[in-house]
Amino acid sequence: MGKIKKPAYSGLEGLKPDFKGKVRDIFDLGESLLIVSTDRISAYDSILPTPVPGKGVFLNMISATWFDFFDFVPNHMITTDVAQFPEPFSQFGEELSGRAMHVRKAERIDLECVVRGYLAGSGWREYTESGKICGIELPKGLKMSDKLPEPIFTPSTKAESGHDINISFEEAADEFGADIARRLRDLSLSVYSKARDYAESRGIIIADTKFEFGWIGGELVLIDEALTPDSSRFWLIDEYEPGKNQKSLDKQFVRDYLDEIGWDHNPPAPELPEEIVEKTIDRYRIAAERLFPELNVERFL
Repeated sequence: MGKIKKPAYSGLEGLKPDFKGKVRDIFDLGESLLIVSTDRISAYDSILPTPVPGKGVFLNMISATWFDFFDFVPNHMITTDVAQFPEPFSQFGEELSGRAMHVRKAERIDLECVVRGYLAGSGWREYTESGKICGIELPKGLKMSDKLPEPIFTPSTKAESGHDINISFEEAADEFGADIARRLRDLSLSVYSKARDYAESRGIIIADTKFEFGWIGGELVLIDEALTPDSSRFWLIDEYEPGKNQKSLDKQFVRDYLDEIGWDHNPPAPELPEEIVEKTIDRYRIAAERLFPELNVERFL
């Protein structure tokens, strides 16, 4: 599909982010944040030493387009137009175009709002052990990758180690309050359902995804990222076959490679060969082009 022309993002000369996540650099601007989606890639809670050039652009622009798509839920995005960024960031057009987002600062709710429409990943493992996911009883006899009778809300929290810990809705209600838990559940399911229907019209299955929400001026808003290959499991409808693992348009491709070479998931993570890097970005590219062909992400690469 063609190589990415620009080298991997390596930072902004003379500027140090206030916070570095696994894949994002965040600059605190007081009432707002500048979030830069880098080309770092993580797997099994480790940042891999090999970047994937262009990955951050796909993540950022897919998120921005989804934010505009959902007219019934507010979000934290101000703009992705570098020319409108506060100084000195507006001077870094070459580095930031397509990969950065100026957002309103929110008070984050520390709950990962996971929605599952299909039986995969940790949900499949939990189902095979108990017939349930996060306390939700599911029909007997489901196969790996089967579509669920209806989408389910399976929240998770972060442990000190950084691993996601699945919890029940009742546990979420105890921790965050019943009203907040209900609002998060209902909003997450509504956002997922609208995205699922649209994606299916574009030939993509959204098997599962996770959302984050926060408060801005007393208003509940969608924050962080939305329905990207890093936060979701995307499958091509014409390749879908229940009963086995699916070919994912996301970083599951990298996880599968790491498992194939026998990495034990303990740091340090191994380097990725060029072939895996190129095939990984191709999966992100397919997701973007299928979902939003008008986006023309290539102009930023």
